[in-house]
Amino acid sequence: MSSYDPRSSGCTPFEEELINAMNNFAHSTATPSFDTAGIVHRNRRRRASIIAGVATALIVAGGGTALASMTGGASQTAAKPATTTVDHSKATFLLGGLTKEPIAVDLTGWDLATAKGQFLKAQLKLGTVVKAQSPGCKSGTVVELTPHSPKIVVKGDTVNVALCAG
Repeated sequence: MSSYDPRSSGCTPFEEELINAMNNFAHSTATPSFDTAGIVHRNRRRRASIIAGVATALIVAGGGTALASMTGGASQTAAKPATTTVDHSKATFLLGGLTKEPIAVDLTGWDLATAKGQFLKAQLKLGTVVKAQSPGCKSGTVVELTPHSPKIVVKGDTVNVALCAG
């Protein structure tokens, strides 16, 4: 038999050899396996680590400090007197423009220096400061703000202060 003789399969020797090589390759390779549960777990762990890192960076950078101090965090509450008969709504302003809802800042019973500090943080201007008679208040503390809640003040607005006359 010569190379030109027809084969029983109808293929040339090259074609037969190619088919055999492809069959050997197809039957010898292992099927790839994926650890899908491990991949999902690793992605969740990475996502949690990134979120924790960003939150830590914000805390270290002081991103939440200004907001906490504006809403009367624990450090400012110690400066307030224990009991007053002052109307808190008259000494509270609503700070708008920072979040969706305005933030209520109650300055009842605070001294003028502390109130000025809060105005600086909120980027508000201090207007006129007057003395007012109010029963049960400590002399020199805030008893009324103008404008006060429910009006909303925004950055750059002027707020007038009334201090207790004693």
